[in-house]
Amino acid sequence: MAEAPHLLVVDDDDRLRGLLKRFLSTGGYRVTTAHDAETAQGMMDGLDFDLVVLDVMMPGEDGFSFLERLRKTSQLPVIVLTARGLVSDRIAGLKHGADDYLSKPFEPEELSLRIASILRRSERDAVPEKIRLSGLVFDPVRGDLRSGDKRVHLTEAERQLLSLLAEHVGEPVTRQDLAARASNGLERSIDVQVTRLRRKIEPDPREPIHLQTVRGVGYRLMPD
Repeated sequence: MAEAPHLLVVDDDDRLRGLLKRFLSTGGYRVTTAHDAETAQGMMDGLDFDLVVLDVMMPGEDGFSFLERLRKTSQLPVIVLTARGLVSDRIAGLKHGADDYLSKPFEPEELSLRIASILRRSERDAVPEKIRLSGLVFDPVRGDLRSGDKRVHLTEAERQLLSLLAEHVGEPVTRQDLAARASNGLERSIDVQVTRLRRKIEPDPREPIHLQTVRGVGYRLMPD
């Protein structure tokens, strides 16, 4: 029987740490906690973890600095907890290498669902070699879209958007995440890019089957 995923929760709030440990343990995870970055580093030096839940605002080294150091040696999945829901915080977390973010206050169940989603993705191949879209073929590694031997022109913004959706093929990606990583935080720009990209990849852009809208969430890429 496979061992349960091991989570490291790093937060200086004693009450929140205890709550998350109880809740996530009940959900079937093994949970270790740390109250600051220094303690977390010591634990990571001696234990193996599958995912880190990391608070940004902590005494001593902050979460962004810790994450930046971590990314120099590891691709361990990290969910960042921010005290504010500002776009600048989300952008900073994603730029430093976070896999997801959650603004405080939050429901523990939402955190658990996000953890489960990231762990599922990490078990699969990171990106399909090629994605087929009604006769078109997108190569996520090269950022190349082709129709047979002919290359389909993509703007840099369109290429970036399609690549980000390809990282999570078949799963919804929030408009906020897409905007933070592909449009400097401007959600309206993402909607414009989606419309333009649909004209290039959809048999009928008015009834999209590949670049689908997920109501109340964002978009997802569905291959053939």
